[in-house]
Amino acid sequence: MSDDLDIADRERNDAEGAIAFRDEEGRLNRAWLDRLVAHLEAGEADEVVHEAAPLHASEIGDVLDALNAEQRHALIEALGERFDFEALTHVDDKVRLELMDQLPNAHIARGVQELDSDDAVHLLEDIGAPDQEEILSRLPAFDRLALRRSLDFPEDSAGRRMQTGFIAIPPYWTVGQTIDYMREDTGLPDEFYQIYVVDPGYKLLGTIALDRILRTHRPETVESMMNTDVIEVAAEEDQEEAARVFERYDLVEVAVIDDSGRMVGVLTVDDIVDVIHEEASEDIRRLAGVGDEEVSDTVWTTVRSRVTWLGVNLVTAIAASLVIGLFDATIQQMVALAVLMPIVASMGGNAGTQTLTVTVRALATRDIDAFNTRRLVTREALVGLVNGVVFAVLIGVVATIWFRNPQLGVVIAVAMVVNMLVAGVSGILIPIALERLRIDPAVASSAFVTTVTDVVGFFAFLGLAAAWLGLA
Repeated sequence: MSDDLDIADRERNDAEGAIAFRDEEGRLNRAWLDRLVAHLEAGEADEVVHEAAPLHASEIGDVLDALNAEQRHALIEALGERFDFEALTHVDDKVRLELMDQLPNAHIARGVQELDSDDAVHLLEDIGAPDQEEILSRLPAFDRLALRRSLDFPEDSAGRRMQTGFIAIPPYWTVGQTIDYMREDTGLPDEFYQIYVVDPGYKLLGTIALDRILRTHRPETVESMMNTDVIEVAAEEDQEEAARVFERYDLVEVAVIDDSGRMVGVLTVDDIVDVIHEEASEDIRRLAGVGDEEVSDTVWTTVRSRVTWLGVNLVTAIAASLVIGLFDATIQQMVALAVLMPIVASMGGNAGTQTLTVTVRALATRDIDAFNTRRLVTREALVGLVNGVVFAVLIGVVATIWFRNPQLGVVIAVAMVVNMLVAGVSGILIPIALERLRIDPAVASSAFVTTVTDVVGFFAFLGLAAAWLGLA
């Protein structure tokens, strides 16, 4: 829909004193949204169209996220056929499913038909089978078969992400034939970056970049100029692995093949950008133990996504408390220990989290392998040791001056070194070990590392205090 409003239209709106869609910080302008809501509540459809129709699909997605359920439905109804269903690929999953549930299947089928196949699959994959089948039955046969084939591939696979529209030609064609074909065939993709050379069974033989076609004389045969060193992605391949292929080879587009070796679609860089964003967001959420949480989730949904790992953390906190209980007599004799021991545990926990975060991300991007694991473990151990010495000196001096007890300063300094060293080592070894056990390190590592640093920190500090200061 953004094509409906060119630069001249925007300038004319500005001249008329229209409120900008975004504020100076690039966020959705509250004044603009308030005016749109007023039009929606007053049933002023023409004014709603005037405000919203010129927006890009991603901007409509931002608006839908900001409105309540009733206002979203009113907006889509006011826009009618002007509503671009691509906007639903830019909203939270909960909002999208809610809207898809409200819209008539006939309306959805009409909107899906205008989308690229990857966006259409994104909208259809999470709705119920009966509705999905009814929507597909309303589509033209070719589109219906292409979407069903994509939906048959596993969730989060390259086959689900691919576009089924691509340009495939035989190797015996000439450059002239290829150019004429692209000019005359109205069913070609709107955007493409390279041409695929295939045999009669659609086995990929090579590729030709568009710039190469434009620079070559018409009589030249395709076979003589195609690149036979092709890179392919299996349709069953996980989308994260496909993203690594793009990163490794600096690709803009890549062919997707099925298990029989036939080319069935293409992955483009805009799809991969979305994959990278989704996978990074997923890793961050899992590292914090919040699951697949969305900003639009209800209180109850949010509680359910967080309660499991909070329960695990409760168990680990009890384990740390049991260690403290072993030294209750020691703490009773010197209250200063109760004041200082959270410092040791907290510093170890923070250091472990730093190492853990770097390690989990490196594992996700395959930057850690058998060749550099030992070096990285050694590096993190030395980092923990150096940091431990630095902060041991600082806290040792503070404790000595604070409680006028040099021995106590030495005890907490030694405990700090021990815990920071253990934090660095556990922060890298635990996620590596979990991955080798085929357990997601982003989900489980945090609880284990926190437990290790708390237990070691309390045990080292209170144990040294009991032994050195004779408080046992």
